[in-house]
Amino acid sequence: MADIDLSCVGKTFAGTPALQDITTRFEDGEFIALLGPSGCGKTTLLRLLAGFEAPSSGQIRIGTREMANAETGANLPPEERNIGFVFQSYALWPHMSVRRNVSYPLEIRRFSKAEVTRHTDAALASTGLEAYADRMPSDLSGGQRQRVALARCLVSDPCAVLLDEPLANLDVALRATMQGVFTDFHKRTGATMVYVTHDQAEAMAMADRIAVMDQGRIQQFDTPQTLYERPKNRFVAEFVGRGTVVPVQEIKQDGSAQRARILGAEVDVQSAQQAARVSHVCLRPENLTISESGDLRSKVARVTYMGGKYLLETVTDCGASLFAETRARFEVGAQLGVTITTPWAFSEE
Repeated sequence: MADIDLSCVGKTFAGTPALQDITTRFEDGEFIALLGPSGCGKTTLLRLLAGFEAPSSGQIRIGTREMANAETGANLPPEERNIGFVFQSYALWPHMSVRRNVSYPLEIRRFSKAEVTRHTDAALASTGLEAYADRMPSDLSGGQRQRVALARCLVSDPCAVLLDEPLANLDVALRATMQGVFTDFHKRTGATMVYVTHDQAEAMAMADRIAVMDQGRIQQFDTPQTLYERPKNRFVAEFVGRGTVVPVQEIKQDGSAQRARILGAEVDVQSAQQAARVSHVCLRPENLTISESGDLRSKVARVTYMGGKYLLETVTDCGASLFAETRARFEVGAQLGVTITTPWAFSEE
């Protein structure tokens, strides 16, 4: 296993930048998620790590080995990087049994027959596939095929495992099951894993840290909790979790506390910046409490039942949409009082 270091990495296609100045480090044994909308550059970054593409600028190192350097033109091919790759489409050989699919990477590297058997048996056992070893891919479910792809990746003892939206083709129930499989696999092997997804629930459930990407750049790289509770900018605040970004009308320092005027109400806010630099706040459902004596008046526009609680989308008198959670049911059109409690404030970037 190994750390992954990226320094000033960029990639352009026909003059259009897909990645711009990516400088970061994935620690040995971390589960990293690359999260962002379609076209943000997350799959391009994964392909650079795998060696399927060469960077237009910058350097990539895995452990002590230089994998790519745009300045010198160095770019190790995928087969020399000892990196496992799990594709969205599984990419299994249909004419080979499960065992042959898993063992084939060792066969082409000319491992001895005994080594092939030993490593293949271990990979099948770790993914719960021993009973399916003699089946063909066409006889397997989507989840079982994904396990085969993971076992084939594991069999070579890779220094890192790259996964490109591996659950995108599975139904909702199976996706939840496979999340557990990937998490257990990571805990058991200690492999450095880099997981591409546009599904924030997946990323939040599995990753140690998440790199939120947009327009070819990493907007914020933090733990799931930090991304949710302390977004760095407007894009992260709106992309991660459910909430509303609203401007700060006035901000002042009151001793060690910061107070801001938001939607006409004066409330305490939290921030990592000087008060003078704060320009917006992110209002999550947990920052809002429904009460008759609330700071704001708001009208219920939509009610969604979420199993034991309701999500209310409300609209304030000034037209801002706010989301609140409650165990009591309110009808559309109901007028509510809403109190704002210590939202996170940041400066627009």
